[in-house]
Amino acid sequence: MVSKIALFNHEAGLGKTAITFNLGWMLAAKGKRVILLDADPQCHLTEMFLSFSAQPELEELYHKNQNIKAGLAPAFEAQPRLIRAIDCIGAEGQKRLYLLPGHVGLAEYEATLALAQELSASLETLKNLPGAITYLLNQTAQKYSADYILIDMSPSLGAINQNLLMTSDFFALPLPSSFFSLLALDSLASILPKWRQWSLRASQLKRLQQAEYPYPEIKPSFLGTIIFNNGSQESQFSKAVPDWVEKIKSSVIQNLVPLLQENHLLLPNQSYFDQGMEKDFCLIEMSNFNPLITVSKSNQTPIFTLTPEQIGQTGKMLEKTVQSQAQLQNDFSALADKILNLTANAVCA
Repeated sequence: MVSKIALFNHEAGLGKTAITFNLGWMLAAKGKRVILLDADPQCHLTEMFLSFSAQPELEELYHKNQNIKAGLAPAFEAQPRLIRAIDCIGAEGQKRLYLLPGHVGLAEYEATLALAQELSASLETLKNLPGAITYLLNQTAQKYSADYILIDMSPSLGAINQNLLMTSDFFALPLPSSFFSLLALDSLASILPKWRQWSLRASQLKRLQQAEYPYPEIKPSFLGTIIFNNGSQESQFSKAVPDWVEKIKSSVIQNLVPLLQENHLLLPNQSYFDQGMEKDFCLIEMSNFNPLITVSKSNQTPIFTLTPEQIGQTGKMLEKTVQSQAQLQNDFSALADKILNLTANAVCA
């Protein structure tokens, strides 16, 4: 059975997409079949995965309706057919990794889904929408025998993100080591319990259970935070307060975790303890990967598999980059191992 993992933070420009891509590749390298879902209308994950330079190739892809918006169209545009599994795109160089592409038009469904999630108990025509995303993902996962779906979410607090996160099995929070992560955590501590209460009500509505695409009864579990250096530490503002990592961890422990616990959104304490993260719920503190993102994207390969020829440097600069690359490979390997263990233990429990 597939495990859906949402990677979410409504602060934009983080590096969240790069984490999703590299983590998905690492999980596939460890033997798992992984689908990457680009649920952000900006389509950065699709661009990173495909990196097409020729416009006709992109046009051909979207004419084939191989994207999230086309997959949901039968429900959201009242087409006379059931939702079907999407033909995903395989990664070059990693046979167990697939992409379910994004679409800028996914944002068009935001208002309709918001209306459905508020009024579906009384409007017959809207009852199929809240469960449509889950149905599409389950059908696609079954087609590819996927072990994991990693969901790259948009930086918003809209209805689509609400639905995606509350119908995922697990979620993780990528957080850059900056002041703005503290603001994001305060916001998440407020919104996630509200989303959870909405999902509980929706899962108990008879009308939604009798829909073509029933709204699922799922309890998403918090895997932890992914704290990373996104390059902002070099700014003058960041130098004034160098201990953002500890401030973020403190905020997670004091402000976020109690609310997650109250709303039953945590794994058993032993699960975190076994991974050495019971105190701060931090999956990994990750090195700065921003300098390698552009090269990774242009070569359609993760940061840790880039060759010296692809990096395009020489001498001391290349030596330093290779050392950074090796550290990032260790980081992503450790992150993948923790996620494998946490999710496996949750399924067994």
